[in-house]
Amino acid sequence: MKNQVHELARRARTAARSLALASRAQKDAALLATADALVAATDRIVAANTLDVEAARAAGTPENVIDRLLLDHDRVAAFAQGVRDVAALPDPVGEVVRGSTLPNGLRLEQVRVPMGVIGMIYEGRPNVTADAAAICLKAGSASLLRGSRSAARSNAAIVDVMREAIAGTGLPADVVQAVPADDRSSATHLMQARGLVDLVIPRGGEGLIRTVVEQSTVPVIETGTGNVHVYVDADADLDMALDVVLNAKTHRTSVCNAAESLLVHRDVAEEFLPRVTKALQAAGVTIHGDPAFRSVAPGVLDATDEDWATEYLSLDIAAKVVDSLEDAVEHIRTWSSGHTEAIVTRSIDAARRFTLGVDSAAVMVNASTRFTDGGEFGFGAEIGISTQKLHARGPMGLPEMTTTTYVVTGDGHVR
Repeated sequence: MKNQVHELARRARTAARSLALASRAQKDAALLATADALVAATDRIVAANTLDVEAARAAGTPENVIDRLLLDHDRVAAFAQGVRDVAALPDPVGEVVRGSTLPNGLRLEQVRVPMGVIGMIYEGRPNVTADAAAICLKAGSASLLRGSRSAARSNAAIVDVMREAIAGTGLPADVVQAVPADDRSSATHLMQARGLVDLVIPRGGEGLIRTVVEQSTVPVIETGTGNVHVYVDADADLDMALDVVLNAKTHRTSVCNAAESLLVHRDVAEEFLPRVTKALQAAGVTIHGDPAFRSVAPGVLDATDEDWATEYLSLDIAAKVVDSLEDAVEHIRTWSSGHTEAIVTRSIDAARRFTLGVDSAAVMVNASTRFTDGGEFGFGAEIGISTQKLHARGPMGLPEMTTTTYVVTGDGHVR
């Protein structure tokens, strides 16, 4: 398996050299052809996905995980549109990040260039296959896509369609390749292909991300789990707060930007707790609450430290009354995964203290946490949401998939 993975990486490296020389028009043409091909092959992709879903259900896979795996005509159309959206974005390659003329007359420019070969190791969602391949291609890099075994048929169908379309436009098909998922060791060989692979991005659950971070010898951009909080401040518009909480929790539960914990200031708890508890339970949400929440309605479970730390990805939420904004911030700093936090408040000062106090990749003020998304931010289809503090943090779009080169131009200068 090691030889097989490394051969894929060598082919990707060769293809990446050709892709690095491609114009924006060539890359966009390949992306648009790919989007059209994905739509045309919808029945083929959905049929492959149906086999994956049936196998997952037969294996007893939870429904929230099935939801991430499932493709239908609308979801295929959505990620095909995501590919078109990437084509419409400015090409980051060649962008001058900064430039100046040095005192000695040398002209210095820091220019964005392709990363080279990017490995993606991800779970569940086959839409990631199209998203990642499109962003890497537009950013001038070849992609090695190692999805989960549960989505192997879906991913293979998507990659086959994309390769055929790309080759039809004159670019090498090997700019997009699938790494076999039937052997667990393939992920290890990909993340340890130092010298062949320039960057690895894990996207999935905490266990996958931790394994890649700890075992990879290739540089890693860490995408994080989403233990996401909504804080309802003492000065909140409670109608707005109710809308934000319900959307953040119930709009789609199986995604990393869904709310997992609710914090409510004690000054509004008496009025807000009965309303939010009733609304959440009516939506099918199980509340794991502190004594204040448990006193409001039957059916509220006792919250433990495990609940505060859990990314449920289901119709569950941990809920607590706090005495102050500072207590809310302290709770979030203790338990958050650093993904997204939200505050609902009419106070500019409270919003400022909250945004400065929490330490997460995205902070929402009077808006649902569901907006932490590359598409919603206008980046096109994202490749993941980084919770680390290096060059990429938050939704990672095209610029984060590039590196830079210093171009120094002189006139016979010698030192």
